[in-house]
Amino acid sequence: MNGGREAFWLQISNKCPNCNLSDARLSSAYLVNADLSGANLSGANLSNAFLTNANLSRTNLSDANLSGASLSYLPFFGRSANLSGAYLIRTNLSGANLSGVNFTHARLNNARLGGATLDANLEDADLSGADLRGAYQGGANLKGANLKGADLRGADLSGANLSGANLRGANLRGANLTGTDLTDTYIQGAIGLKK
Repeated sequence: MNGGREAFWLQISNKCPNCNLSDARLSSAYLVNADLSGANLSGANLSNAFLTNANLSRTNLSDANLSGASLSYLPFFGRSANLSGAYLIRTNLSGANLSGVNFTHARLNNARLGGATLDANLEDADLSGADLRGAYQGGANLKGANLKGADLRGADLSGANLSGANLRGANLRGANLTGTDLTDTYIQGAIGLKK
């Protein structure tokens, strides 16, 4: 395991604020209620880790692998959390507060984001096949995002920027698109989108 003493301390105490755990191997780690605020986890492997209710405010998770991880019901991720380029494939983020998080170029394929608050920067993010039912994305930046086949039923996308996004085959039944920028958006086969 990379991260040395700090990673060892994290396993014992579940607290490691401001730690440098870049490139750490924490796959399948049990970090429920962990305090990782301000930690550097860039490039870390947290695949299949349990981070439910963890404090990840101001955490750098850029290029980290969180595929299959459980991050559900995070009370507050933190406006300065950085997940740019992170892998969140099949990750559970249901009900999490992801306001203001940087997800640019992140891969959230088939991620579960139902009921999440996601007014974040998702520019060029891959959300293909993601479950976004009932998610709040009002004001989110989804410019150029791939939402192909995503389930957006009942999602609030009011005021979101979806310019250049791919909504092919996405389910938008009951979604709130009031004030949403759909300039140059690909909508072929989208369900529930009034033209």
